[in-house]
Amino acid sequence: MKKTWLLGLGIFSISITWALYNAFVPFFLEEYISSLALIGFMMTLDNYFAIFLQPIIGRKSDSTDTRFGKRMPFLIIGIPLAAVFGALIPWHNSLVMLVAFMMLMNLSMSLYRSPTVALMPDITPPYKRSQASGIINFMGGVGSVLAFAGGAYLYKQHSSLPFLSSSLLSLLCLVILLWVIREKRDALSYQPAEPLGKTSFRGEWNRPTVMLFFALFFWYFSYQGVEALFSLYGKNHLGMTKDEAVLSLAFFSLSFVIAAIPAGLLGKRFGNKLVIMVGIIGLIATFGFITLVDSVLALRILLIFGGIFWACININAYPFIVALGKESSIGTRTGIYYLATSLAAVSSPPLMGSLIDWFSYSALFYIAAGGMVFALLFLLGVKDDGIAKSPPSETTANAV
Repeated sequence: MKKTWLLGLGIFSISITWALYNAFVPFFLEEYISSLALIGFMMTLDNYFAIFLQPIIGRKSDSTDTRFGKRMPFLIIGIPLAAVFGALIPWHNSLVMLVAFMMLMNLSMSLYRSPTVALMPDITPPYKRSQASGIINFMGGVGSVLAFAGGAYLYKQHSSLPFLSSSLLSLLCLVILLWVIREKRDALSYQPAEPLGKTSFRGEWNRPTVMLFFALFFWYFSYQGVEALFSLYGKNHLGMTKDEAVLSLAFFSLSFVIAAIPAGLLGKRFGNKLVIMVGIIGLIATFGFITLVDSVLALRILLIFGGIFWACININAYPFIVALGKESSIGTRTGIYYLATSLAAVSSPPLMGSLIDWFSYSALFYIAAGGMVFALLFLLGVKDDGIAKSPPSETTANAV
């Protein structure tokens, strides 16, 4: 799994970049825009790009064949462009320039996000993909923690330093990936690319994939809504200070990072579907209990359990959707995965916010639990026939 840890550097760099972008770009927008709704819309540009571009880029990477491989060309082009435009964001001198740099950075990130993630199943045997997913998500979580911990200090020194640092780190990660990973050597079954006309995107939408797509949408709908609105829930419903509310959500994130690798190992041992199901049922119970508590300590304990259950879902989701298709369609299926999660990201906060306007903040976790119930129902409709489990022979497994 050594190469998986090194591949995690790609996710590490993406996580650092997005964490710093989400933390500090709103401050720049606030200089020109007074409407929080408009600022919020501008901050979801990456999800709109993902909706339209990730399926296309993922499918394109399946049909690409160069001396660098299928996925690496997208990293070679996308990472330097994103690094340049990201580093330029703090140097804007008008709203037009700021928005231009934001859009160009988002577009550049869209070029390599799906291919980077698709590299994992390319170089990892199917029965180890859940474990590998845990590793790369752990690396991503560490990247976010480092971004929040070091970004504030760097921002105090100069507003450009967080962005410059993330750009340099991204370029360093690209150099390491190019040095360590050779797709044509390391891929399990590197195949010459087929023309796009012979690889049907619609052909990937078999019944299990459609059911899993809707399950993905609903569990991310619940997660994204809670993540976006929790600080307001804590402040306005529980009477917490802003710092207490943000700190409470950190308990969820930290437990997710700690549970990421164990969740992947569980998926390898028992299968993705079963572990995801445990996570969904656990989150339904967690969200239900949260509606009953008014103690900060009890809330944070429940959020710790929530992060663990979310790891069971999130770590096993991507290997599961890949396992439902052909090895030659990994990039395409990565695009399908991001299509579901991005649709949830753009629709959940406004829809859940509207429901809260109607029913008050007390409805937040009831709505989130309801979304998880729908996710469970769709997941039950996925017939996986025992795929993505560890093979019976550990000797065979260890030999790979």
